[in-house]
Formats: sequence, structure tokens, C-alpha cells
Amino acid sequence: MAEVSSIEWTDATWNPVTGCSVVSPGCKKCYAMTLAGTRLREHPSRAGLTRPSKAGPVWTGEVRLNEEWLTQPLRWRRPRMIFVCAHGDLFHEAVPDEWIDRIFAVMTMTPQHTYQVLTKRSARMRSYFTFDDGFGRWGHIEHRAKQMFDIPAGKTLANYGGSNLPNVWLGVSVEDQQRAGERIPDLLATPATVRFVSAEPLLGPVDLTRYLSPIGAAGRCISIDGDWWHKPGECGACRPSVDWVIVGGESGRGARPMHPDWARSLRDQCVAAQVPFFFKQWGEWCTAKGQPGHLPISHVFADGYQMIRLGKKAAGALLDGRDWREMPS
Repeated sequence: MAEVSSIEWTDATWNPVTGCSVVSPGCKKCYAMTLAGTRLREHPSRAGLTRPSKAGPVWTGEVRLNEEWLTQPLRWRRPRMIFVCAHGDLFHEAVPDEWIDRIFAVMTMTPQHTYQVLTKRSARMRSYFTFDDGFGRWGHIEHRAKQMFDIPAGKTLANYGGSNLPNVWLGVSVEDQQRAGERIPDLLATPATVRFVSAEPLLGPVDLTRYLSPIGAAGRCISIDGDWWHKPGECGACRPSVDWVIVGGESGRGARPMHPDWARSLRDQCVAAQVPFFFKQWGEWCTAKGQPGHLPISHVFADGYQMIRLGKKAAGALLDGRDWREMPS
């Protein structure tokens, strides 16, 4: 838990749930998994959540609800962006719906904050939000909020005016084209105010053009008062689309290099569709072009592109000489 986060696209992290399991290639060098099995392995929120292996700590699949952190956002007065479950996955198959309901209940009670929920379990996220037993998912969340907090009946969600919270952004991690094709359709089928994609670590070329729509085109309709509508069925031509794209290379021990053209392609796709683009970092590796000649070439891609391992700080976050720090408005 960090009231101030070093993650460039957020302000703070909130970890009511910790623990996870490896589900795809992007998990191989997970920083949260490494921390849970090294520096934080004796911490009550991490103890027993990893096992040792020749490649380093590996998640066991056990998850933990950290009750002492559950209501912390209520004590944060200043509005901020909050990355939810940075050291786990809120929609992991072992996380009960009841825990998720309680976490979203806290979000309903703190409308001053903006919550960024990122998952690799897109199918679970979709089924959670589209669940309907006559009471509806938001009905369950409202019921849980009334159990947790002293609030008048009917006042929890009534002021939000819809089936999704305006202060909650939902996103999926996509490290390559396969994961994009698997996860983004679930994201677009899930009700949300802002939908985003995190391509970090970016391990291959990804084409998102079918999921990006320019402002004013089908998929990103503008209502009379200027607000963007994202709920299916708001207008006859409307279809949901991705609102924000984050790109970053891998960092840490054993990090895999990111080809510059992979990042450039995603930038160009976003620019063409007028979708905010955030280039977070090169990671451990950067292009050899423009670097001092005495530095050894550490990696050569199949097309001959040469990369040097400099470390995250030295590699920086400039893409073709420019910072890209765009955010949804």
C-alpha cells in the first residue's frame, strides 16, 4: 500500500487483496511476485503467497484479503488516482465475489477518488459485472455498502445515475496480440466509464485498430451535454471502444527487450484514433541508436534492430524524443 506511488500513470496504490498466479507470458517477471517472495516475504500481507523456484519466487495461487487496508481510501482526503490491487488481481479466480463487492462498496463511498482496476482475468471481470439474479451486481454492492457503513437507505448508488461508477476505470493487460484478442472483447462487453489497455510488458507487436474509434465515430458518441456514453444501447450506432492505452517495456532482472517499432505502432494507432497514449518506460532496454559507441550491443532482433541494456532509469521514457503522458479527460 502506498499513499504516493512511483507508478507513472497513477497517484497511489491500494492493495485490499494480495496474491495471484501465473496466467500468461507477461507474468513471468512480475515485480509483485518477486517482492512477495523476497523483501516482503515475512509481511503478513505476503507471507506464504509464493514458493521458491530456480527462476525465483512464484505465486502459489493463494489470495488474501487485507482487512486493515480495506477502508484506507476513506481516510485519504485529497482526491487522487488509485491503482487497485497492484500486488494481485482483483478478479483472480480465488477471490470471492463477496470480497469484490466490499471493495467496490468502498469505491462508492469515495467519489472524490478515481480508481484504476487492471486485470488479466477479463472473463471473470465481465461475468462479475454482467451478473444478474434480479438484484443485479450494483444491487449487491449497494447492499454490501449499507452493511459496512452507516448510510441512509437508497443513498449509496442513487447519485451515480447509471449501472457503472463514474470514478472507476476498468482495464486489461495485453502483452501480445494473442492476449489482446482474448481480453479486450471482454473489456468492451463490460460496463465502464473508462476502458483502458496496459501493454506492459510489451512482448510483441499488437494491432488495436479494431478496438479504437475516433471521437464522433461509431463507438465513442458524444451526448448533448458533452459527456461520453459507453453503455451498450445508448444510441443505434454506438459500440464500446478502448479509451486509453499504456505502453511499457519490461524492467527488473531477466527483463525481455521491447522492439521500438512495437511501441511506435501503438502510438500511431492511438494518434490516428484520437485515443490518449501513455508511454510509461523503455524498461531495462533501449535502442542502441544514439548511444555512446563503446557500449556493447546486448540484443539484436531478427530484423537487425540493436538494443542495449542500460537499466530502467537510464533508458528513460522518451519515445522518438518526446514524452507521451496522455490521460483520459
